[in-house]
Parts: sequence; C-alpha cells; structure tokens
Amino acid sequence: MPEYAGTVLVVEDEEPVRELTRLYLEREGFQVETALDGEEALLRAASARPDLILLDIMLPKMDGWAVCREIRKQLVTPIIMLTARGEELDRVLGLEMGADDYITKPFSPREMVARVKAVLRRVQQTQTRQDNEVITLPGLIIDNSARQVEINGQVIPMPPKEFDLLWFLAGNPGRVFTREQLLQQVWEYDYLGDPRTVDTHIKRLREKLNANTGRRYIKTVWGLGYKFEV
Repeated sequence: MPEYAGTVLVVEDEEPVRELTRLYLEREGFQVETALDGEEALLRAASARPDLILLDIMLPKMDGWAVCREIRKQLVTPIIMLTARGEELDRVLGLEMGADDYITKPFSPREMVARVKAVLRRVQQTQTRQDNEVITLPGLIIDNSARQVEINGQVIPMPPKEFDLLWFLAGNPGRVFTREQLLQQVWEYDYLGDPRTVDTHIKRLREKLNANTGRRYIKTVWGLGYKFEV
C-alpha cells in the first residue's frame, strides 16, 4: 500500500472524471475527499482542511471562480483549477482569484498526478525550510519563515504561489528574469500551460504592492521579462 501522501479535495460534478481522478490519486497514496457542487466544496474545504484542492469551474450551485474566491478569504490551500480546453478566460480568471495552477480538460490522469505532486512538493519544501530570513523594505516586510507579507503594518493575504514569486524576485533584486525562468524557479517543474500565468501573478502582486506601498517594486523589462527594484 502506498505511503500516505496527503489529502486532496476533488471538486467535480462529472462522476467519470471524479472517480478516475480519485482512483489515480489513491494509487499514489493520497487520501481523497470529494464534493459534487460549489456549496459542498466550501463545507468540505473547511472540515477536511485538505493539503490541495482540485477545483472544476463548471459546478452546480456555485461555480469554481466563486468557490476559489471564498476559499481564499480563509485558507491559503493550493488550488489547481480544472478548465475547458481553449477557454483562456477561465484560466485567467482562476489565476486572478488566487489559483496556483490549472489543468485543461480532457487531461491525462498521469499529468494531473504530476501537477498535484509538484505543487505540494513546492509548498512542503517551503514550509519546512528552517531559514528565518526576512526581507525588509520601505513599507514592505516579507517574512519567509512565517510566509507572511506585511505592507505598512498590515498583513496582506497571499496565495502560496504569489508569495513564492514575490520572495524569489525580492531575493534577487535588479536581476531580470524571463517568464520561462520564473516558471522554472518558482513553479519548479516543466510547466505545460500558458507562460502568461506569470503575467497574471505579476499583475496581482503589483496591485497589492503598488496600492499599499506607493512604490513600483516589480518592473517590466520590455522584450525580456520582469525584475524587482528597491
């Protein structure tokens, strides 16, 4: 029997997809909780406190966007959105609401398992790091050990991937990184989706930093990528 790998909440109203996902995750040692609609997803997320959530967008009662938004008000649990192939708007909206990754349907169960493991590995590695490094800048404190961002004395909630991206950029001030380099360094696996995922996360970080610090810490280097400047 595989060693316990964590708990995944699968939110999917299509039974064949839900059961196939459950089967492959359980084979890899995951405990799987399921929900068939958006309202049940919120209840299960609160009660089970899963390590990761696989969240379909098209759900009864409450769609995946609304579920993701509500979960982000309370939890920083990694979320992977399940989207229809070719629906770029779905992917962008999900990422803007705090999702960490997305998988397009129809998807390979093996790819799905690999994505789940990669996201969890990144989160677990960061959580178990023993360094107590803190980056302190005007109006901004980034505490890596607590995984907390404080802007002008106020703690600003950030999903795991946003925090990881901010920590990496702030830890390498002045260096320019392409989208592909950021995907490799922050996402830490061969990302199969749209590289514009980086753009979406950068946009969210800028909104939070610029509005509250009055400074433009993250800058675009046209034709190359992004850099963090003090």
